[in-house]
Amino acid sequence: MTSYATGPAADSAAAYLTALHERLTADGCTVTRPRWNGLTVVSGSRADRKVRWFGTKAELFVFATAVPEVDVAVLSEFTVWTMSYAKSLRGGIPGARNAALVLPALVSEHVQPEAARWAAQDARILDTTLIGRPLTVQTTPGAVRTTMYRGRVVWGGMFTGHVLEKAALYFP
Repeated sequence: MTSYATGPAADSAAAYLTALHERLTADGCTVTRPRWNGLTVVSGSRADRKVRWFGTKAELFVFATAVPEVDVAVLSEFTVWTMSYAKSLRGGIPGARNAALVLPALVSEHVQPEAARWAAQDARILDTTLIGRPLTVQTTPGAVRTTMYRGRVVWGGMFTGHVLEKAALYFP
């Protein structure tokens, strides 16, 4: 066990992940707990199809885990892993009226400013049909600060409102 495994900071991150699990379940997501680098990840997924998207299916994947500290390197590594993992889980034929949106979130009491700026900088795109919006979630007893890119993207821009609505619901 690391020193991070106990104390108010770990309790805040664990409470946040428990609440995230509940929010994902309440919204109809399928929730699982895969492992990444020895850590348990809260993972939720759902698929939506709307007329205004011309019948395109949007699959949303949410991944979150607690780490001792969030820096650019660990957030980038986690984002790459979540996008690859989501790609392996996707249903349907990529690009054939299917898009995947990924929300990879690292939760910690310690979020380096550079990591928060990296998350807010832009969405990450893989294969033109897989769009990731990394998040940092800074938890301290009694306070939470979430940072992510909230702008539009070239590929998948019609899903921006949907993914931001879900991100606000899951990561208040």
